[in-house]
Amino acid sequence: MNPETTLTDLRAAVAAATTPAERAGALNQLAKKLEQQSQYSESLAAAEEAHNLAKEAGDELAEAEALCLQGVVCLQKGEYSTALPLLEESLKLYEELGDRSGVAGATNRLGAVYQCLSEHPKALEYFSRALALFEELGERSGVAGVTGNIGAVYHSLSEYSKALEYYSYVLAMHEEFGERSGVARVTGNIGFVYQSLSDYPKALEYLSRALALCEELGERSGVASVTNNIGLVYQSLSDYPKALEYFSRALAMHEELGERSGVAIATGNIGIIYSALWDYPRALEYYFRALAVHEEFGERSAAASVTVNIGNVYASLSEYSKSLEHLGHALALYEELGECSGLARATGNIGIMYKTLSEYPKALEYLSRALAMHEELGERSEIASVTESIGSLYSQKTFADYNPTKAEELLQQAITLSEELGTKDQLYSAHQALAELYEQEGRFQEALTHFKKFHEVKEEVQSEEAKKKAIQVEQQRQIAEMEKRTAAERARAKATEELLHKTLPPSIADRMISGERQIADRFDSASILFADVVGFTPMTARMPAGAVLEFMNFVFAHFDAIAAKHGCERIKTIGDGYMAACGAPIECVDHAERIARMAMEMLEDVALPASITEHLPPNTEFEIRIGLHSGSITGGVIGTGKLAYDIYGDTVNTASRMESHGEAGKIHVSEEFAAALSSAINTGELPITLEERGELTIKGKGTLRTYFLNPSTK
Repeated sequence: MNPETTLTDLRAAVAAATTPAERAGALNQLAKKLEQQSQYSESLAAAEEAHNLAKEAGDELAEAEALCLQGVVCLQKGEYSTALPLLEESLKLYEELGDRSGVAGATNRLGAVYQCLSEHPKALEYFSRALALFEELGERSGVAGVTGNIGAVYHSLSEYSKALEYYSYVLAMHEEFGERSGVARVTGNIGFVYQSLSDYPKALEYLSRALALCEELGERSGVASVTNNIGLVYQSLSDYPKALEYFSRALAMHEELGERSGVAIATGNIGIIYSALWDYPRALEYYFRALAVHEEFGERSAAASVTVNIGNVYASLSEYSKSLEHLGHALALYEELGECSGLARATGNIGIMYKTLSEYPKALEYLSRALAMHEELGERSEIASVTESIGSLYSQKTFADYNPTKAEELLQQAITLSEELGTKDQLYSAHQALAELYEQEGRFQEALTHFKKFHEVKEEVQSEEAKKKAIQVEQQRQIAEMEKRTAAERARAKATEELLHKTLPPSIADRMISGERQIADRFDSASILFADVVGFTPMTARMPAGAVLEFMNFVFAHFDAIAAKHGCERIKTIGDGYMAACGAPIECVDHAERIARMAMEMLEDVALPASITEHLPPNTEFEIRIGLHSGSITGGVIGTGKLAYDIYGDTVNTASRMESHGEAGKIHVSEEFAAALSSAINTGELPITLEERGELTIKGKGTLRTYFLNPSTK
C-alpha cells in the first residue's frame, strides 16, 4: 500500500468494489491503514468484514490477511489471548498457501505477542524464524522490523549493549529506506535503553526526537508511548511535576485510543510519583488498578514491576510481612522470566526490608547480590541506590560487621554518583544517611553540612509545586471519571428515552421518563381501528422469510405514517393485523373523524416495491379489511422488563369483530361509530357516506346494526 494513500481513497475503493473478493481486498487495505493510525475499533470492524467476505468468495489469501490484521489490532490493544489464535490461524493459512512472505509476517507478529507476555525465549524463537524468512526473501523492510523486535527482547532481558547494537543497525536501515515510522519507533526504543542505563541526557535527546517524529506522522499510539517514557526520565531525575505532566498526558492518550495496557503502565507510573511524595494510600490505589490490568492481560513483567512497588509502599507503611510477601512474589516472577534488571531490583528491596528488620547478615547478602547484578548490567542509578543502602547498613552499631569507615566511603560514592546522574531523591537520601553517620561518630560540623544538603535537596524534590501537581492530577482524574460516568449515564438515559419512544406512544414515554411508573387511564370516548391484510397466509406461503419481513415492514411503516398524519396512534401489530386508536392516550373530541380519515387513506392504492412484488403470486391484489368502533376504553403500560402500551375493554373487542366480519377493500363500522360521525357527515366536513349493511349476528355480541364507510361521490 502506498504510504500516501488516504483513508478517503481507501473508503472509496471499498465502495467501488463490485464482488466479495474485491471488497475483501479493499477492506483489508483500509483496516491496515486504520490500525496504523490507531483507529482500532474501525480497523477491527473492517478486518472482520473482510474475513467474512473472503470466506464467502473462497479467497484464502485475503482471509489470511484479514485474520492477521485482526490479530495485530488485538495485540495493540493488549488483548493477547484473542490475538494469539487469530495470528496462529493466519499463519496456518499462509503456510497452506505457500505464501512465505505472509508466513514471515504472521510469525513476526506472534513473536511480538510472546514478547508482550514476557515469554522471551519463545519470542526470540519466532523472531529468529521470521528474520531468516525475510532475509531469504530479500525483504529488507521485514528484516529491519524483526531485527528491531529482537532488540526489544534483549532490552527486556537487560542486555543493553546487545539491544543498542540491534537498534542502531535497524535505525540505519529505516533511514536508508526512508521509513520514517520505523525511524521514530527505533529512536524511541534507543532513548528507552539510555533511560535504563541512567544516561538521562541521551535518553531525553532520543525520546524528544522520537516524539516530534511520531507527532508529525500522526502516530498517536507512538506519541503516547514515548510521552510515558519521557515521564520516566523526569521521574528518575526527581522532577515530579514534569513527570506527572507527561504521565498524565500519556494516560489520557492511551485511554482515548482504548490501549488498556498503556493505560495500566501510565497508571502505575503515576503511582510511583505519589509514593515518592509519601502519599502512600493514593500510590497503592494507582498500583492496584495497574496490577489488575497487567494480570488480566498476562503481562507478567509489568505485573512484577508493580508488585515490587507495592511491596515498597507496604515497607514505608511498616507493614513488613505484606512487604516481604509482595517482594518475594515479584522476585519469583523475575527469576521465572529471566529478567535480570527486575530480579536485581527485587533482590535489593528485599535486602532493604531485612535491614529495616535488623536482620543485617541477610540484608547484606541480598544487597550485595543486587549490587553485583546492577554493576554487571551497567544500571548506574540502581548502583547508587544499593551502594547507599549497603553504606547505611555498615553504619548500624548493632550490626556485627559495623564499619563506619566503610560506611562513609560507600555513602560518599553514592552521593558522587547521584550528583553525576542528577537523581535527587537518591542524593538527599544519601546525604541524610551520611549526616546521621557523622552525628553518631561525633563529627558534628560535617553532620551539619550534610543535614543542610539533605534538607536543601529534599525541599527541592518534595516541593509545593510537586505536591500541587499531584493534587491537580488526582482532581483531574476524579473529574474525568465523573464526566465519564455522567456521559455514560446520559448515553444510557438517551438510549432508554429513544427505546421508550420507539416502543411506547410519545406521551406515555414522556410520563415514564419523568418517573411515573404505574400508568393506567380511563377514556370515556375513543375510536379503535383494526386492519388485516386479506389472504396474507396463502399470499406469503412461498415467499422467503426475508421478503415476508420486508413486506410487513413496508406495509406497517406506510400505515404508521398515515396514523401520524391524522393524529392517531398505532397500538400494536399482531401477525399481519394492525391496531390503532384515536382519543387515547391523548384525548380529543374529533377522534372518530380522525380515524375515519386514516381508514379511508389506508384503502388507497399502495405501490409495493419490486423487491416485494417479485415474490408475490401472479396477479396478486393487495387488499385490506378494516373495522372501526367507538366507546370507552382503559389504556395503560403493562410489563416490568419488556414494556408495552395496550388498550382494553369491550370497545376493543367490538372493533375487532367489525374487522373480522368485514369485507376486503371496505371499512366496516359499528352503529356507535356511525353515530359519532353523523354530525361531521351531515355538515359536509367529512366527505364520506354511510352504507347500511343491516343487522349481523356476531358471536359474543348478539345482533348488531353495522355500516360500510364509503367515500362521498359528490
